[in-house]
Amino acid sequence: MVVAVGSVSGAPVEVWPNSSTEDLQAAIRAAYRQVLGNPHMMESERLASAESQFCNRSLTVREFVRAIAKSEMYQARFFETSAPYRFVELNFKHLLGRAPADQAEVSEHIRRCNEEGYDAEIDSYIDGDEYLGNFGENIVPYYRAATSQIGQKQVAYNRIYNLFRGTAEADYSVKGSKLVEAIATNAPTKIVPPSAGGRVSPYGDATNKTFKIVVQGRSFGRSRSRRSIKTYLVSGGKMTPQIQAIQRSGGTILSITEVA
Repeated sequence: MVVAVGSVSGAPVEVWPNSSTEDLQAAIRAAYRQVLGNPHMMESERLASAESQFCNRSLTVREFVRAIAKSEMYQARFFETSAPYRFVELNFKHLLGRAPADQAEVSEHIRRCNEEGYDAEIDSYIDGDEYLGNFGENIVPYYRAATSQIGQKQVAYNRIYNLFRGTAEADYSVKGSKLVEAIATNAPTKIVPPSAGGRVSPYGDATNKTFKIVVQGRSFGRSRSRRSIKTYLVSGGKMTPQIQAIQRSGGTILSITEVA
């Protein structure tokens, strides 16, 4: 039986001017669950100051979401210990409620984070027209791509199922990208339904296919100031660590294509 994402992720949560204290606490719980990817949190990890400001209406839902995404907790769970591809993949899931659409979208966010910094990467989602148009100031982000929408490609609907693994799995437990091959090759993505109860088998993105990564960078050869083009041939299973190494070296990914 296919378990719908909405049936295990819950209905969208919105804060109103007349929302009660209980309603605000429910919104706080929903924001933590969404932005931190079904976390197991200790009381000491909660953002006491941001929660207080939210409860006295000094912060909107959108600004509370921003506070969580810019917190040391979010950085430690998803930025410092994950490959760049996985970090961007999760930002789309947590902040926009969908999977990345294509390689260009992922590459742009990896570039922004590398060149403009962590805060600029987070702000690019929360201050964007897509976020404001779907969630505004007072709706907690949710997995909106899990239901068919006008103008949404089928591939987006399928891919969110590979990012959302149900209530039994926390996002920080998976460090590698789940969509790197599908996005790099613009390939169809099979729906892998989430679990409503127990843990499901992890989605495997390692394959025997070979990909060509074309990179422009400064760190190739003896002259670090000289720009050059370098090509890597890697298997699908080794693509994420190779992308991570390229980003550490300051390289810019120009294209990723399947060659075999």
